[in-house]
Amino acid sequence: MPSRLAQIAISAQNPQVVAEFWCAVLGWVVHEVEAGVVWCIGPADGSWPGIDVGPTPEHKTGKNRLHLDVRADGVSTEEELQRLLALGAYRVDVGQDPSVTWTVLADPEGNEFCLLGGTVQEQ
Repeated sequence: MPSRLAQIAISAQNPQVVAEFWCAVLGWVVHEVEAGVVWCIGPADGSWPGIDVGPTPEHKTGKNRLHLDVRADGVSTEEELQRLLALGAYRVDVGQDPSVTWTVLADPEGNEFCLLGGTVQEQ
C-alpha cells in the first residue's frame, strides 16, 4: 500500500499569524497547539491532510521549492484574489511568464503559493 499525505509543514517566525492566515484562506480550524507555538490546522472534520506550522528563527530567503496551489470555490477567481489580498497575501514575482493562468502570491511570512485560474466549479 502506498503512503498517504498526512500533513504539510510550514516554518514560520510567528506560527500563530501564519496558522490564522491559512485557516482563513482554507476555511479550516486550529486542531492543536503544542507549547503555544506549533499549530496543527485542518478541516473541521479532522480529515487529512492538514498543515503544521512550526517555529523557526530565520527569515525566509529564496524561492520555495514546494508550494501550495489553491483555487477559488464558489466565487470568481478575481473575487478570491481580492479576498486573499485582504487577508494579508501579497503578489510576488518568482520569474513567472506574464501569460500564465495563475497568480503567484505569498503568505504574511513570504511563503509562496498560487491562486490557479478557473474556479473549482469550472474544473
